[in-house]
Amino acid sequence: MENQKFEVVVPQSNIDWVGKKVTGAHNGTIAIKEGEIILSEGKLSGGKFIIDTTSIKILDVIDPSLNAQFWGHLASDDFFSSEKFPEAILEITSVAGNYVEGNLTIKDITHAVGFDVAVNVTGDVLTATGVVVVDRTKFGMKFRSGNFFQNLGDTLIYNDFELNVNITAKAA
Repeated sequence: MENQKFEVVVPQSNIDWVGKKVTGAHNGTIAIKEGEIILSEGKLSGGKFIIDTTSIKILDVIDPSLNAQFWGHLASDDFFSSEKFPEAILEITSVAGNYVEGNLTIKDITHAVGFDVAVNVTGDVLTATGVVVVDRTKFGMKFRSGNFFQNLGDTLIYNDFELNVNITAKAA
């Protein structure tokens, strides 16, 4: 059997994010701009995804002015530097069973990540789900991190954030 390529169906794919702090959590979405998944012998073997950092949405902050302020902060240099770095990239480097390793690039900084993934293929449609835990400090996002600042008390923001990824892709 040969390699089979699946193109991400952007409107049917999504990433939900959760960031936690001492006093609670925030959640939202971020869009996949484009991507592909490669199967070899019917099994996941590779892929690459481009994430649009300018598309960050905050779902738990209802007040429009607070939401806009929070979005501006996430887009700023304290976090994603979205104007300077409008894309983040995840490229799969190896797969062992359901465990995927890859390189995640945010703000032109690349680090390895690993996560479990569930892949299902029905006809020419592939679905994949997984949770990627990212240590934001590895990508220069040090704002209110206990690793870099002391005496933050209840303003501390935890270093790890979660990306709950749901992908739908069609055979190319």
